[in-house]
Amino acid sequence: MSDLSNFPITKKWPAQHPERLQLYSLATPNGVKASIMLEEIGLPYEPHFVSFETSDQTSPEFLSLNPNNKIPAILDPDGPGGKPLALFESGAILLYLADKTGKCIPADIAERYETIQWLMFQMGGIGPMFGQLGFFHKFAGKEYEDKRPRDRYVAESKRLLAVLNQRLADRQWIMGDTYTIADIATFPWVRNLIGFYEAADLVGINDFPHVQRALAAFVARPAVIKGLAIPAR
Repeated sequence: MSDLSNFPITKKWPAQHPERLQLYSLATPNGVKASIMLEEIGLPYEPHFVSFETSDQTSPEFLSLNPNNKIPAILDPDGPGGKPLALFESGAILLYLADKTGKCIPADIAERYETIQWLMFQMGGIGPMFGQLGFFHKFAGKEYEDKRPRDRYVAESKRLLAVLNQRLADRQWIMGDTYTIADIATFPWVRNLIGFYEAADLVGINDFPHVQRALAAFVARPAVIKGLAIPAR
């Protein structure tokens, strides 16, 4: 196991358990992807709270691990070849943890890439579009008199929900009976859209019953319940 003291991020967030995977995050839709995944796979890890209120994400220590100053990021002391691996971008982290443990991703090559396809659907569509809707509906953008920007993201969010709803019409999860990283990536954002962003009525969430059913099953999972609160403030 390699020494993590060579990584500047450990100066700001010292590792109490350097033999464990280190998680630098915040309980946002992107952040909880990593904590939920870690809870699902049972890999020992040590969470560190990255405060946006004090701009931790722009500190030199955090930027040394993720120059894009976004959470989550991880530092795995037991990476490929037994060497530490620093990684950012939630989708990449989910893929890495799935491959490292062989969990939450199908072994079949075709099904694996189909899962990755739906992971990319979340990364490129659901996350950015739902996030913009939140800005224009709940945050500073709601003060804009011109509602065309908001309505653009409402329309696109509805379209994406319709795609997801159709996918789930005859499936328990996005990939069928198998719970995967595609679900772990997607449902925190759906939960955030209708919860924190308070946009349930705006997007007509009742028009998407299969999404609602899968979301309810998702948030009832013990690993999800725990992962949604990690890291604690």
